[in-house]
Amino acid sequence: MSLRDLYQEIIVDHGKQPRHFGKLVNANHCQVGHNPLCGDRLILYVLEQNGVVEKVQFEGVGCAISVASASLMSEAIKGKSIREIEVIFDLFHYLVTEGKDPGQDIGKLAAFSGVAEFPMRVKCATLAWHTLKAALLNDPHPVTTE
Repeated sequence: MSLRDLYQEIIVDHGKQPRHFGKLVNANHCQVGHNPLCGDRLILYVLEQNGVVEKVQFEGVGCAISVASASLMSEAIKGKSIREIEVIFDLFHYLVTEGKDPGQDIGKLAAFSGVAEFPMRVKCATLAWHTLKAALLNDPHPVTTE
């Protein structure tokens, strides 16, 4: 099995069986994200305490890349500080926009390395991340990738 096949398998798995899916009733940050071009829509719930993300969950619908990105993001940021999340965001964003190794291990998020080859899919992959950023800033406006 090639690395590309493995990455595809991870995205398909998380797209079909997303982790951290569902409403988080005790969330202290909540944000709506929407990609009108693709139809991806999510609500992100975050429980942050003392600058650390304790729990994160999401609800919504979208393409496999969008759902898998939200799922893998949820796994990657749980237990991380806001500063650590900012670094992960920047590394992930670089990976999916430039298609190059970000120079640091980003775990399963590396599965999105091929997204840069498909510019229309970058918005799908980054929707959850931009929604997270807005949620942590308590931005009252829904996030859109357009």
